[in-house]
Amino acid sequence: MKSVCFTGHRDVKITRELKNRLMATLEMLIRTGCTDFYAGGAVGWDMLCEAAVLALRKKYPGIKLHLILPCSCSEQTKAWKDEQKLLLALIRVFADEEEYVSDHYYNGCMKLRNERLVLYADCCVCYCNKKSPSGTGQTVRMAINKGIEIFNMAEFTAPLP
Repeated sequence: MKSVCFTGHRDVKITRELKNRLMATLEMLIRTGCTDFYAGGAVGWDMLCEAAVLALRKKYPGIKLHLILPCSCSEQTKAWKDEQKLLLALIRVFADEEEYVSDHYYNGCMKLRNERLVLYADCCVCYCNKKSPSGTGQTVRMAINKGIEIFNMAEFTAPLP
């Protein structure tokens, strides 16, 4: 495995335990050869993962963060809070690459972004609550159909190895 995509809900309750579990999972993946991390720039899980990759670059300078954005940032962030817009702007500064699925928002651009994330990935690190239908669930199903390994942080109950 060389590449990882992220997908998750916007309203994830971010706890210290979840952050630690995410960091441990990412470090394990890096130690097994993962160098490229693909994220969609959304509020919540995506931003947590993007920040984690950027923090891990201090210890693992060879890893790269690739942003696959659904549309222009001004359209993507139109309904966001100011601090969320600022966080995405900071992440964009430190990301290694940005790719835009479309220059404007349209009804299918989020799905196309999710397809692109899975296309590039050898595995998927997600936070998916199977009880709620969503773009996250759709992306995880795409990853399952592709046959790549999935690490669902919403399902872990035992400590990581």
